[in-house]
Amino acid sequence: MPTDPSRDELLAMLQHRIHYPFREVKLLDQALTHSSWANEQGDQQPHNERLEFLGDAALELCVTQELFERFPQVREGELTRMRSRLVSQPALSSLAREIGLDVCLRLGKGEESQGGRHRASLLADAMEAVIGAVFLDGGFDAVRALLRSLFAERWPVSVEQKKEKDFKSHLQELTQRLHRDRPTYALVSAAGPEHAKVFEVLLTLPTGETITAQGPSLKRAEQAAAQAAIALLESAPSRTP
Repeated sequence: MPTDPSRDELLAMLQHRIHYPFREVKLLDQALTHSSWANEQGDQQPHNERLEFLGDAALELCVTQELFERFPQVREGELTRMRSRLVSQPALSSLAREIGLDVCLRLGKGEESQGGRHRASLLADAMEAVIGAVFLDGGFDAVRALLRSLFAERWPVSVEQKKEKDFKSHLQELTQRLHRDRPTYALVSAAGPEHAKVFEVLLTLPTGETITAQGPSLKRAEQAAAQAAIALLESAPSRTP
C-alpha cells in the first residue's frame, strides 16, 4: 500500500518542478509554513509571512523589469495593467496549483478544515513567500530566472485588449458541462472605509470545493473567484470529459 511522501520528498519534488535547487532548503520549508501551523506548534516556530512581504517586492520588481524589456514601445499605463494581471491573486494562485504548491503547504488543523489549502488568497501569499525564499537563497538573478521559467506561458505576447473577461459566465458554462450544475457565490465580508472597501466572496463549486477571493467591489471579487475556479478545474485533466 503506497504511503504519503515525507516532508523531505515533498520539498524535493517542488524544487524539481520550479527548477531551482535551494542551498538552504529550510527557507523553502518556511515559505510553505502557514502561521496557523506555526501557532499550533508553539515555541515561536517560523512561518511565511515575512517571506511573503519580501517576495511580493521581488516579484513586482522582476516582472516590471521583464515587461520593460519585452515591450520597449509600450507606455507606462499599459505596462502597469500587464503587470497587475501577472501578479494578481488569481494568477499567482493558479501558478501555485500548477506547480503543486498546495500539496506542500503546512496548515493548522482549523485552517485545513476550513478549506485553506484551496483558498486563492492563501495560495497566492505562499507563492510570494516561495519567491521571497528564492531571493534570500540565490538573490535577484535567481528570482528573475525562476519567474522567466514559471511565467513562460503567461508573458503577454502583445498589448492586450482592455476589455475585462467575464470569468463568471465562462465558469458557469464549464460547470454546466462538467457537472450539470452552477457555482454559487456568497459575500463573506466587506471591510474598510466606504471609499476603499475590500469585498471577500466565497465561491462553492458543484463538487463542494470552495474558493475565496477579494476585490474592490462585489463584482470584481466574484470575477476573481471565478477566474481562480476556472484555473482549478482546467488544471485537473481528470475532470474534463
